Amino acid sequence: MNRRADGYSRTIALLKVALPLAALALLSTLFLVSRAIDTETVIPFADKEIQERLRDQQITGPFFSGSTRDGDQLSFSAERLVTLPGRIGANRAEDVLARMETAQGATFQLQADVAELDISDNTAVLTGDVSMATSSGYRINTAQITALLSQLDVTASGQVEAKGPLGQLTAGQMRVFSPNEGAGTQMVFSGGVKLVYTPK
Repeated sequence: MNRRADGYSRTIALLKVALPLAALALLSTLFLVSRAIDTETVIPFADKEIQERLRDQQITGPFFSGSTRDGDQLSFSAERLVTLPGRIGANRAEDVLARMETAQGATFQLQADVAELDISDNTAVLTGDVSMATSSGYRINTAQITALLSQLDVTASGQVEAKGPLGQLTAGQMRVFSPNEGAGTQMVFSGGVKLVYTPK
């Protein structure tokens, strides 16, 4: 019985010494690690990029969505959005993806390198390798597309190249719109339309 008591007492005495020493060792390693960390690390932004961010008001990865008065769903995303100097309500977006779904279920997806959005003018002008894919099977390429922000009305005023269920098509202009409120969407090609029909 005395031997057990002596062993217990010795263990307690040993722990009284060992535990404070272990705590001191842990604290010393914390101080050593904190000294090894470089607290003056340079922020990973180039001076030019910092100046650009200070000069221009910009948003990275913006996303917007909403609906028109006719019930069409619109969504818009981009890599970057910057305000245009001297123009109230005007913005420039890069690497743009826009999607429109009509109340009747038709979808139109647009891609462009650049888009200028003017809220006061209710327009978005897409430029630079502009393409549009439709749920009806058309793939359309053009240099510029102008779209209204408040309703489904998309116009390509320059040459258009399209590939779809009927074959290969070229035209001087194109417009996608709803002629009347609640009516179905129409896609109209005009201006010297040429169609190379590909039978299935």
